[in-house]
Amino acid sequence: MVLTGVLPKFQAMTEIQGPKHKRDLTRRKVVVTGAGAVAAVGVAGGLAAGAFAGETGRGGKTPTPKASGSSAEVCYTLTSETTEGPYYIDADKLRQDITEDKEGIPLTLSLRVIDSESCKPIVNAAVDIWHCDALGLYSGYESLSTGGGGGAPTDAPSGTPTGEPPTDAPSGGTGGGGGGVHEEPTDDKRYLRGTWKTDRQGRVTFKTVFPGWYRGRTVHIHTKVHVDGTWTDAGYEGGTTCHTGQFFFDEESVLLSATVEPYSTSTTERTTLTEDTIYDQSGTAGGLLRLKYDKKNIAKGVTGSITMGVDPEATNDGTGDAVQPGASESPADTASPSASAS
Repeated sequence: MVLTGVLPKFQAMTEIQGPKHKRDLTRRKVVVTGAGAVAAVGVAGGLAAGAFAGETGRGGKTPTPKASGSSAEVCYTLTSETTEGPYYIDADKLRQDITEDKEGIPLTLSLRVIDSESCKPIVNAAVDIWHCDALGLYSGYESLSTGGGGGAPTDAPSGTPTGEPPTDAPSGGTGGGGGGVHEEPTDDKRYLRGTWKTDRQGRVTFKTVFPGWYRGRTVHIHTKVHVDGTWTDAGYEGGTTCHTGQFFFDEESVLLSATVEPYSTSTTERTTLTEDTIYDQSGTAGGLLRLKYDKKNIAKGVTGSITMGVDPEATNDGTGDAVQPGASESPADTASPSASAS
C-alpha cells in the first residue's frame, strides 16, 4: 500500500530548508507499510506526531517519514562513529560463532546494516565484532588487558572511576577518536573475535558471550563495517571501512549479569553507561542494543539487536583525530600498558 498526500509535504520541507540541510533531513526516514500505513493515513496530519511518539534521533531531532519497502523501520542519522581502540585484529577469523568455549552468558547478536540515506540494506558487507571476555580480557592482548577476579563484586557502582584514564579515552591530540593507538598482538589467541558477511537483507548474526568489564570503560562490543571489497577463499580483501563503532548494554542487564559466574568473581570497578567517555548517550543511534532475556534468569541467554545506519561512501576506520562526544579536548594523561582500554 502506498501513502499519498504525505510525502510531498516532507519533500517540500527539505526544499524550503535548502540544499545545505537536505542530506541531513533525508538521513532520518521511516518506512510505513501495511496496517501501519492504514493507521497513519487515518490520523492524516498527525502522522509525524503519532508515528514518532517517544522516538528521536541524535540531537533530539525527529526522524522524517518516508514510505518505501516492505517492513516498518526507522532510519536515523548515521550511527555514531567511535574509536577503534588498541585491540583490533584485522579480519582473520571468518566465522559467526566466536565463543571458543569461553565461559559466560550466551549472547546472540543480531545486526542489520543499512544505507542511512536510502534505508536500503547493504549486501555482502564484512562486519567485524570483537570484545573482552567475562573477566575483561581481550584475546591477542591478554598481557595488556586489565581483567579482574577473585572475590564478590560490590553492588551498583557509584561515583567517578579512579585511577589513570584508559589509553583510548577521548582526548584532543591522539588518534582513534581520542587515543587507543593500535597495539600489536602479544599472543595468538583469537576468542571473541569474528567477521561475517551481511545477507540480502543486510543482516548478520553472531554467537558469543555477554562481555565483562574492565577499569575505565562500560560494557561494550566493538564493530567495523567494510564495503566494496571481495570475498575470496582466503577471506575478505580490499574495500573500505565505512563504519567503526561500539555496541552498549543497559545498566539493568549488566547488573543482572554481575550476579552470574564468572562475572560475579570480578573485583574490577565498573564504569556505568552514563559515566562512559565513548558512549554519546544517544540511545540506539549511539550503539545501545535492544536486549531480550529472562529477567529472572539472565544466565539462560540474551539476544541483542540493532540496525546500523552507515554511509557506504564514507571512510570511518576509527583512527582519526575527532574528539568523541562528551569528552574534553584537552589531552588525557597517558596510561600504563596494564591500564590500556578499548
